[in-house]
Amino acid sequence: MNQVRPVTVEDFADDCPVSPGLATRLRRAAPETLLDLLDGIPEATRARLALWLYGRSHTHEIGVRVAATCERTCLYRVGGPVGDALDELSRQPYPAPSHGMHGGGGRRQISLGGAYRTGWDQ
Repeated sequence: MNQVRPVTVEDFADDCPVSPGLATRLRRAAPETLLDLLDGIPEATRARLALWLYGRSHTHEIGVRVAATCERTCLYRVGGPVGDALDELSRQPYPAPSHGMHGGGGRRQISLGGAYRTGWDQ
């Protein structure tokens, strides 16, 4: 019989280049305090962390912010073309992802009734 258990930060501890506690603090940190948390972490570890964070949908933005603290060559050395692309993203204003969002701004009205035609407009 399979049992369901909740996923915790410890489940990702093997992959994460920093401690689970620091990863949690980074995820919850305000943008202005992020640099303080990254202080003292070697650049290669920050680059691996940026790629790790960016690879998870709920931490994309934090990954981009961490990547902004790294040199392009270091991101490329750690992540190859993905690291290079992440460097490019980190040098631009971060656009929030739109997947899963329901916005009404640019929606078109859709009619399921079809076109209404009369004998006069043919």
